[in-house]
Amino acid sequence: MADPEPPPVLNVLEALKQASHDLQAHPSSSLKDFNSSAIKALLELQTESNTILSKDPNLSTLSQHLSSLKTLVETLQRSRGLSFRNFLTRRVSTYSITRVAGSIETEIQAWIDRESIENLIKKIKDPCDNEDELVKILTQFEERVSLGFDRELQDIVLKSKVFSSFETIICNSNSSKRLKEQSAYGIAALMRFNKDVFVGQVLMGPTVQALITMASIPSINVLCGLIKSIKSPLVDEIESNGEIPKIINLLDVKDLQMRVVAMDCLLEIGYFGRKEAIEAMLKEGLVKKLVELQRSELGGDLIEMEKFDKNDEKWERNREGKQKRFLEMHPFASCVARFAVQLEVGEGLRQREKRAFKQEILVRVREASVSDAEAATIVAEVLWGSSP
Repeated sequence: MADPEPPPVLNVLEALKQASHDLQAHPSSSLKDFNSSAIKALLELQTESNTILSKDPNLSTLSQHLSSLKTLVETLQRSRGLSFRNFLTRRVSTYSITRVAGSIETEIQAWIDRESIENLIKKIKDPCDNEDELVKILTQFEERVSLGFDRELQDIVLKSKVFSSFETIICNSNSSKRLKEQSAYGIAALMRFNKDVFVGQVLMGPTVQALITMASIPSINVLCGLIKSIKSPLVDEIESNGEIPKIINLLDVKDLQMRVVAMDCLLEIGYFGRKEAIEAMLKEGLVKKLVELQRSELGGDLIEMEKFDKNDEKWERNREGKQKRFLEMHPFASCVARFAVQLEVGEGLRQREKRAFKQEILVRVREASVSDAEAATIVAEVLWGSSP
């Protein structure tokens, strides 16, 4: 009978990683504990994996750690008895075993990251080979990066030029919509992973223009997140490239969720935008569009809700929750005042610029209103919602 095939290296490494993690989570100086579960699994896998690990030079350090672990456990097992010397030996061996287990887990994760990213880059170069598999790999990458900063992972990502590969997908007209969107999520994850490293690539590359051109709910959501992270410099880039009108035009699409996401994005631009960006928004007729949205069935005004709720003695306690529920049903309620407040409390404008823009918004509200009553309500909201 032929010998059974050895398990794939990834299966062995995952088992080693889990055993190492268990050992760190439940350390003990008890010899009985070290003869059980985690230690036993590690030692069995150390014997089983010698041949497998020797085939990959990247796993040589892991092999050394496993050999060290075996030696430490043997030392611990020899330290029987109640003498002070044996007690110290057990304490030192326990600490060393836990430390080596941590090193084993780190080495295994680094190997998995290298293999995963190498596979990711390979699949990106030939996305038509199996799109479902590539989407799955992209999702796995996003989940891995979202676990938090890891210097070794960052080195692998930079060396492999993962960011540029994502840009290639979202800028490629032949890429499918879901591939572009998943790549956009990957870029957003890299920004959360380490903003300082990847902000330059976002600002200098075609990412932002590609996201706006995609004009999908995920792409504008990602753009909104990038604006919150990079702030005024990214808004400057959007304005200088003439992209603000494209975002404003999304308020006219039929898809309600798209219009809501676009408005959220415009509110963020209002918060972080400098004078040139705000001028571009007003020149493009944003206030008129917001007045129309507020006039629609999905609009309304929060100031009237406030007056009604003040008859309720629990109004102050329930205010935030009621506003949230009202906005869920009327996403464009008080959108003019919400935009004006973003400008007033935002980071992009000087105080005198804020005062001047508020006055301009009031003028444009009166021009866009269909009645004096509508104008009076919106003007009151803008004044009421603004800080003194």
